[in-house]
Amino acid sequence: MDATQYYIGIMSGTSMDGADAVLIHMSGMQWHSADAHAFTPYPPALKQALLDLQDCGSGELHRSRLLAQQLSRLYAETTAKLLQKSGLMPSEITAIGCHGQTVRHAPEHGYSIQLADWALLAELSGIPTIGDFRSSDLAAGGQGAPLVPAFHQALFAAPGETRVLLNIGGIANISVLPADRPAFGFDTGPGNMLLDAWMQRTFNRPYDADGQTAASGRTLPTLLARLLDHEYFRRPPPKSTGRELFAPAYLDALLGGSEQPQDVLRTLAAFSAQTIAAEIRRHAPDARQIYLCGGGIRNRTLTGELQTLLPQATLHSTAELNLDPQWVEAAAFGWLAACRTHRLPGNPHHATGARGPRILGCMYLP
Repeated sequence: MDATQYYIGIMSGTSMDGADAVLIHMSGMQWHSADAHAFTPYPPALKQALLDLQDCGSGELHRSRLLAQQLSRLYAETTAKLLQKSGLMPSEITAIGCHGQTVRHAPEHGYSIQLADWALLAELSGIPTIGDFRSSDLAAGGQGAPLVPAFHQALFAAPGETRVLLNIGGIANISVLPADRPAFGFDTGPGNMLLDAWMQRTFNRPYDADGQTAASGRTLPTLLARLLDHEYFRRPPPKSTGRELFAPAYLDALLGGSEQPQDVLRTLAAFSAQTIAAEIRRHAPDARQIYLCGGGIRNRTLTGELQTLLPQATLHSTAELNLDPQWVEAAAFGWLAACRTHRLPGNPHHATGARGPRILGCMYLP
């Protein structure tokens, strides 16, 4: 068996709230544990600059490279926090797997842009750094997303049963783990993204803690029907999405103007829950165990609606499978870094639609 190796996975998702870093412990490709976590929030000015980059504008190429450097300095800071927590030196880490910050996802045009300066991160951290995980899958005709189903299958699949891993981040995605065939998955649509944007704009709070504000409202049937009437929900997988389709402007165009803010929030929670539940019923009707991760697990209004819509299944936290629900996404990129280190394919091509397995990522040495 290969000697123990440590990897660090770094993830900053669609919510753009900050960077998560997780230390994982492997022997070759055998998973042992996730041992430590660190988080660095995005300063408000950085988050706004990233949001501004979603739209075409003057000087965007220059701004994007400066933001990539700023992000990589923040990633290096997060890595240093993680090493301090774990008591490890940079020389004891085999590699960092860093996703970067998605600012444009356009698989229909064959590209997806994740901002990071991976060479700078390797230089600042003193650790070999692997990034650009999506390009090889896109070049092979895939969506470049989601990349986590293979990781979910490696850790969470169970013989004799179909399980679903549901990540409720800014965008929600599912991994279906059948008992007898490879995992597949896709983005179901908005998770927390519109909920958080509405909370920030209307209530001046970063998110709806425990879903309490949404719980005080009522679902607006007309608004819900308008939200659900988007062609994305009629597309078959493989499919992936982001702010390009579901930015706040999408919601604004559907509002009448007289809605109560808490009712809009409650309707957005129902919207996320209904789009997730519909895809699980369609693609994993025999799943009885659904494991949740991501920030949306804390929104009790959203998860309560999901349980009502999926009475045949039981909702769990991935903590019951020995991985904290806030650590799963970052840990996945540590695992993908291990795949790249051992020159093994990491893309779940059954999920992305790529022509076949591909080795993902480019390595930068300090």
